[in-house]
Amino acid sequence: MNLLAILSNIGYPDILDILLISIVSYQLFIWFWGTKAFKALIGIVVLSGVFVLAKAWGLFLTTWVFQILWQVFVILLIILFQKEIRQMLERFNPLKSIGLKHDKLSNTWIPGFSSWAFDAAKKRIGAVVIFEKTDPVSGLVTRGIPMECDPQPEILNSIFYKESPLHDGAILIANNKVIKVSCYLPLSTREDLPQEWGTRHRAALGLAEQCNAWILVISEERGEVSFAFDNQVKKVKDEQELSFLLETQVLVEKEPEKNLRQILFSWFTRRYKIKAAVFGLVFVLWLAFAGQQNFEKRIDLPLNYRNVPEGLVVSSPAPANISVTCRGLRKDISLLSKDNMMSSLDLGSAKRGKSFHTITKANLTLPNDRIDIVNILPPRIEVLIEKAPKPETQEKQPNQEKPAAKG
Repeated sequence: MNLLAILSNIGYPDILDILLISIVSYQLFIWFWGTKAFKALIGIVVLSGVFVLAKAWGLFLTTWVFQILWQVFVILLIILFQKEIRQMLERFNPLKSIGLKHDKLSNTWIPGFSSWAFDAAKKRIGAVVIFEKTDPVSGLVTRGIPMECDPQPEILNSIFYKESPLHDGAILIANNKVIKVSCYLPLSTREDLPQEWGTRHRAALGLAEQCNAWILVISEERGEVSFAFDNQVKKVKDEQELSFLLETQVLVEKEPEKNLRQILFSWFTRRYKIKAAVFGLVFVLWLAFAGQQNFEKRIDLPLNYRNVPEGLVVSSPAPANISVTCRGLRKDISLLSKDNMMSSLDLGSAKRGKSFHTITKANLTLPNDRIDIVNILPPRIEVLIEKAPKPETQEKQPNQEKPAAKG
């Protein structure tokens, strides 16, 4: 397969195809990262790569077995990723953007909450508080007891009191209300985390890796208050900073307005290494499958005349050109050019005057028989044949004097 020929024939639909699959693959990677299904997804991707190589190398038995097991892989995807698939569909739900907006709720509880958080840190009371944003959290946490109350210090103290049956777990706050307590979060699988981090930090980061929620962590061992969000953990210095973050980052209904240039710049620079790796992998897969894709290409060729009877010439059209649209596998069509393709018209039985000739595939010389001809323009050629002009007569030489007669 001539990769250079394939690359030279990449069009706008191919670029759009690669970009769309890259975006979808990147989003799936971000959503699945840190989940139990991520390792299973990597295994299925590896098996898919083996199937592609087996098909490319002509391994009949391996390809046949993988084709039979492919239906089983689809069922495994649905079983293993049912939680992630449900979450993905909820994120893509268009009704969220057109639904009724809730009235802005009062944030008067924020100062009391901030004071309680640092007071609990001083008393070495551990706690995990989830602040739900646009991504739903209920499908990511396990267990949990429904409750609806204000996040007041008295209620929080009763929940996280060490002798309370509800203290072992996180609470979920949505729309300025505590809606669930004693929740268990997925643990992060990252290996580069500090050793001093306990289960609370790993659980908070594990949830932050899968959604845009902010998770407040109060460390029981070190008496620190920190936020886990967007795959990172930020330490909070004091009550004022905590109140500021809650009001400006955590509880805001929408992100600050950005112009198109800022949005594009942020998209390309944020996690650019992962995006570049995903794009490169998708591009390599596209090259692997591109050769098997049906492809069309139009080539303009000169129409050559052959076997013209002696004494006759083609007066029009001279020269003639035709446009040929070819279809076939991209690996074959990409190699087509004027150098390996020719068109000709046999005029062995032609006579003087006008005649019409239909141009078909029989008039074309192709590199192989795997190429189909979709269209030829013009489909008919009107040829005017005339008698060849006689060559010009040579100029007469001036008369030479006759030699004198003898005698």
